[in-house]
Amino acid sequence: MAERANKTMLPVRRDLIGATLLGAAGGVLSGQLSSAGAAESGKSQTPVLKALRPAGAPSADVGYSPAILATGGQLLFISGQGPEDYNADMETQIRQTFDRIGLLLEAAGGSFANVVILRSYWVHMLRDLPIYRKVRRDYLVEPYPASTAVGTPELAIPGLELEIEAIAVI
Repeated sequence: MAERANKTMLPVRRDLIGATLLGAAGGVLSGQLSSAGAAESGKSQTPVLKALRPAGAPSADVGYSPAILATGGQLLFISGQGPEDYNADMETQIRQTFDRIGLLLEAAGGSFANVVILRSYWVHMLRDLPIYRKVRRDYLVEPYPASTAVGTPELAIPGLELEIEAIAVI
């Protein structure tokens, strides 16, 4: 009997979960649409970024925040970018990569001040991460974006040793 009741409840649970997710997505979507409508009418929302640093969530290094709370604005997702010259020294490669990200931010009407998270992927992470930590300070501003670094044996393009992706609120 209990098994039969569980089987008949599954569709009800699925419908409830689906309706809940649809409602949540609708709320997010309508908020984004109203923001888009405001932008089209000339009323742009200025994004507000706030670093969150609660006790127990320390930063391993300066230059990034454990979390960023972003309100207002539109999301910009930047695909992984790499350097122009794969044979340059690593500091140059990192700068070239940040410069490419900067071009995309500018094309969207933003700057590095709008970046809320960076994800970097490294073939030689232990060797190159200290250089990255130094260089990113020349590009990023407070509140520093959240950040993740991942070591990997290879990247999608042969010869590429680093790739950085970003999300910004513009």
